[in-house]
Amino acid sequence: MLENIGDTVLQKKVLAGKGAIVTGASTGLGFAIAEAFIKAGAHVVICARREPELQAARDALARGAQGGQIVAAEVADISLVEDVARLVTAAANTLPGIDILVNNAGILGPIGRFEEVDWIEWVRTVEINLFGSVIMCRAVIPHMRRNGGGKIIQISGGGATAPDPRFSAYATAKAGIARFVETIAEELREAGIDVNAVAPGAVLTRMNDERIAAGPEKAGQDVWQVSLRRRDHGANDPGLCADLCVFLASPASNGLTGKLISAVRDDWQHLSERIETLRASDVYTLRRILPEDRGLAWPSPASQEPSRPRR
Repeated sequence: MLENIGDTVLQKKVLAGKGAIVTGASTGLGFAIAEAFIKAGAHVVICARREPELQAARDALARGAQGGQIVAAEVADISLVEDVARLVTAAANTLPGIDILVNNAGILGPIGRFEEVDWIEWVRTVEINLFGSVIMCRAVIPHMRRNGGGKIIQISGGGATAPDPRFSAYATAKAGIARFVETIAEELREAGIDVNAVAPGAVLTRMNDERIAAGPEKAGQDVWQVSLRRRDHGANDPGLCADLCVFLASPASNGLTGKLISAVRDDWQHLSERIETLRASDVYTLRRILPEDRGLAWPSPASQEPSRPRR
């Protein structure tokens, strides 16, 4: 889709020569992102936990590679420090450099009322969705510092900006990721490493199938019906999210950092023109809604806490 946007900043080979790691890329959205990166000229290492699916994905992606592009795969569970260390070492030895990381790997986790779901599954969901992304960042940031910069893109969305009843582990992890992105973006600003989160919107993945399979009693009637409609009548094209990831991985987004951007709702195709404005703004970030934001003139005691500037 990228070549059809019409913005001269977004050209097909904007990632030529760059090295990227995409996690959870054997199917679905991760595969679409890896495919878009290859079309944009990047060398790519993908990872997932299931070897047969991962190798099939690597073979399919390699068929689209041109001009000596590298497409490699490494089996890894990103919630395990030792697996991540092996993955990043393999990528460093395979790619010309680790310039881009896309943290896409994730699971939906237990479905149902919080107090009733399996606690081990709940913890495991946070380990993969939140800790896995943190571990990946810790492993690649030293490489990016040595390279003089880099791009970290975190797939967030679902539950990050609104409650998600009956999917508490998933929502908690995604909300944590959004604030993690904002925090490390500040830490890494001077290193030239841009860190952003992406909300992909409703795309058809295994997670949609899991919501349907759970049934209305566990998933909730509304969520179950919406999932059925997505399956039967279509959802958002994963290519739109993949194109946003290409933009965020490209030089066109340099300086855009610490944001949560919706692939579907935000005019991201023109954000390259607004980077200076966004640097000094809290647009596309999480914040607490105050009474005055909703037109309520509620009195508040004078605060002794020093105010913190928002970028």
